[in-house]
Amino acid sequence: MDFTLGISVFIILIALIVILFFGIIGRYISLWFQAFVSGTPIALFNIIGMSLRKIPPRIIVNARINSYKAGLKDISVADLETHYLAGGRVLDVVAAMIAADKANIALDWRQATAIDLAGRNILDAVRTSVNPKVIDCPSPDRNIYITAVAKDGIQLLCRARVTVRTNIRQLVGGATEDTVIARVGEGIVNAIGASESHSAVLAAPQVITQLVLDKGLDAQTAFEILSIDIADISVGDNIGAKLRADQAESDKQIAQANAEKKRAMAVATEQEMRAKVVEEEANIPKAIAEAFTKGHLGVMDYYRMNNVKADTNMRNALSKEEE
Repeated sequence: MDFTLGISVFIILIALIVILFFGIIGRYISLWFQAFVSGTPIALFNIIGMSLRKIPPRIIVNARINSYKAGLKDISVADLETHYLAGGRVLDVVAAMIAADKANIALDWRQATAIDLAGRNILDAVRTSVNPKVIDCPSPDRNIYITAVAKDGIQLLCRARVTVRTNIRQLVGGATEDTVIARVGEGIVNAIGASESHSAVLAAPQVITQLVLDKGLDAQTAFEILSIDIADISVGDNIGAKLRADQAESDKQIAQANAEKKRAMAVATEQEMRAKVVEEEANIPKAIAEAFTKGHLGVMDYYRMNNVKADTNMRNALSKEEE
């Protein structure tokens, strides 16, 4: 009885092992058969080895089938595995290369993987190369404008829309959208600033955009600028008038300061002269005493002098009353 039970348990264990083994192997066989019927045979042991190397076999097999069926037969299984182990997005790269090939855009495997490993969305870049996108400058917010002042002092507020497509050759190391927006804004400010009047800009805004385009603002960027269009332009403040008013106010304050300085100097000079007069008047009694001592001044002369002074003071007082 015990022997029969042991045999039954052994048979069940063997059956479970076989079922488990063929269940695991079955997944690999399914992928192998899928690749085989798709015309891109991949060795079964290679598929099993992918799992051992921590590579999802289904991603590699699907990527290989997609690329082969799309005519990209130069992409090997080893290339796909290497890019996955490097941290790349294998399916996105294959999809981008298929899209580029259909759109007659030159893109090889080495270049595509380099772009993907650089952190750029290679699939979105290829799509943008086929279907150009529009960038709002300075931003999608309708309350934010590029402000510039023409030579006549009038401020203009404008917003532009830049149509770009991806430059695949410069996608790695090329400047991003922020650089394009900054350069376009700078170009618009320079073009408006060089205009003789704001009315000329309002009458022909396309002249401004053409001047900006001629500057080659897409150099060393990941994009090629196709067109720049002024989406909105309006008149702002009269900056020139404000600057002239501020300058006039500044000149007035400087003139007032200079006048106050001259007045203070005149007052100081007057006070200095009065001090000298008082000082000299203080010496008069001493001089009179010395004249008496030396006999140069008599008593009657002194009285006559005082009478003359009294008469002069009286006449001055009468003249002031008459006024």
